[in-house]
This record gives sequence, structure tokens and C-alpha cells, in this order.
Amino acid sequence: MALYSFDRLSALVVEDNDYMRDVLSDLLRQLGFREVKTAKNGADAIEFLKMVAQSSSNQQYGFGIDLVISDLVMNPVNGVLLLRWLRMAKESPDRFMPFIMLSGAADTGYVNSARDIGTTEFLAKPFSGRSVSQRILALIDHPRQYVMNQHYFGPDRRRRKDDVGDNERRVTAEKDITIVYSGSRVTKPKDKTEVWYFRLPNRLKEKVAGMGATGSGELPLNLLEEAEDNLARKSLEFADWALTDLASLSDLCTEALLHPTQRPKHFEQINLLAHEMRGQGGTFGYPLITTFAKSLYDCTGRGCNQSDAAVEVVKAHIDSMRVVLKEKIKGDGGDVGKQIFMGLRKAINKHREQFVA
Repeated sequence: MALYSFDRLSALVVEDNDYMRDVLSDLLRQLGFREVKTAKNGADAIEFLKMVAQSSSNQQYGFGIDLVISDLVMNPVNGVLLLRWLRMAKESPDRFMPFIMLSGAADTGYVNSARDIGTTEFLAKPFSGRSVSQRILALIDHPRQYVMNQHYFGPDRRRRKDDVGDNERRVTAEKDITIVYSGSRVTKPKDKTEVWYFRLPNRLKEKVAGMGATGSGELPLNLLEEAEDNLARKSLEFADWALTDLASLSDLCTEALLHPTQRPKHFEQINLLAHEMRGQGGTFGYPLITTFAKSLYDCTGRGCNQSDAAVEVVKAHIDSMRVVLKEKIKGDGGDVGKQIFMGLRKAINKHREQFVA
């Protein structure tokens, strides 16, 4: 198996959480990426990519971008809208650009939504050096043809010929298929039955393995080990960073109690913070934070109870996560972790008894 080198690759990382953006960028550099650009949300990413497209040589903006890794949940422009712009806008620098969607909500619904708007790969939080490298290797070793019809443009959603679900069954006659080997001109087919398959050169493989390379490859083991070691070092900083997020959650609880009419806004912000923490804990060795943050995320979603008792449920989650971080309880926490978990369940049940319909 060939050894790949990422030293000719460049990436754009789009993440609204400052800490996670820095961690992921550092991880890519550790894996060998020559250039890593960052944006704090989809709107900033679009403006940057417009500049890339406008530069004839692209050198002013980081020698072009080979792939995008973007968080899903961001404000004001999320990963879905960013990807839709990249695939469909005339100002896009490359409508075929590989795109990895990153999210702490890696359930089937989110995966399908990301797939249906043209994402190339999906990366779940919490992530590791190995999981990130595996998604990038998938882009290189298993590129998919692009499909365009009147309703969709993006990577072929069927990874294999038999990978077709009940909602994905299509019968396309050979006469309706046009094979295209260049991405220089992308226009939507006029006939509703017409389908275009874009089979383009594998530029990523050429960059990491050289012209004419075949077969699969891998990264040098020492790079993966160094990347994992770097994540382990970052975990030492995570507790302090996460305690800042808990302070923000506490402030939102105070505001929610003081200003009941504004609670929908406060609960929405609480839900977004819970989503972020849900994806962070496991990455840095605190799976209990992921567990508790997911519980908080589920409790504060759209249509949730927003009574005073519901605010107390949020506070109970904050208290449980604060104990984990201050005591630096990693892994499942053993008996202590079980006690914290049971205490949270008890507090939730107590306050939910006060919920009113």
C-alpha cells in the first residue's frame, strides 16, 4: 500500500467554535497539510471562496482550496447553506470541490440531509486523528462520480450499484445518460429524464501520490500517532475552555428566569451550546460531557417545555458537567461517573414533575 503525503493539499476549515476550529486546523497541519485556511461561519467561508474564485492564480488566497471541512450547525449561515452555495452558485470556485460535513448530531436524519444536498463525506463529532484521516483517505481512494439532473447536483449518493434504498430507487435508461469528463461547464439538463454523470480526474490522488498512481494508500503511522498525541495535549486545555461554556449556559439560565418572555431565544442559545459541547467531550477524553450535553440538547430542542422547572433541568445538567470538568473525570468515570449520572437523572425527574402542559 502506497504512503501518501498531504504536503501539497490545502483545506478550508469552517467552524463557529473558536477552540474546535483551532483544534481541527492544528490536526490537519499535523497530518501534513501545506495550507489550512479558516472561517468562523458559512458567511465568512463564502466571502473567502469568492475571493479564491476571483484570483486567477489563487496564490493570494492560499494557492487555492482542495477540500472544505465545515461544521453543520452555525449562525448566520450554516453548513447546509454553505454547501448549497458551493455546489450551485456561479461564483463558486469549484462546484466539484470535496466537502466533509462535520456535526455532533450524527444520526440518520442529519446524515441523509447532508447527503441530499451534495456532501462528499460526513464526519461525526467527537472525532479523532484517525477518523479525520479516514474521511480524507475516502475522498482520495474512493472518489464518486458527480450526478446532475433537474433536481440534484453532487456526488453520486449510491456508493455501490446495490446501495439503493426504497426512497432512492431510480430507473434511468442508457439513452438518458450523458457521460462528461470535464467540469469546465456545468449546466442543468433541460429534459427531466436526462442525467449527466461527471467522471473527472482524481486531482487529490495526483497531489498525494503522483501522476498515474493506482490502488489505495495510507498515511505514515508516525503522523497519525503525532496527531493523536496532539489531541491528547489539547485535552489538558479543554476543561478550562468548557467551563467557560458552562458559565455562558448559567448566564442564559439567569436571563431566562429574569425575562420569561424572551425564553424561546434563550433556550435556542442553550440548545446550540449543548450541541457544541456534545461534539467536544469525547474528542478530548471526556465522554461524560458528551453524554450530559446530548441529554441537555434533547431537553432543549424545538417545542420543549420552557417553564421555570425546565430552566432548573438545564441547571442540573450544568452542575453535573461542572463536576466532571473540575474533577477532571475522564472516561466513564467508574463509580463516580455513575453517581453523577444517577444524580442528574434524579434531578431531571424531580423538576419534570413540575412541568405544566
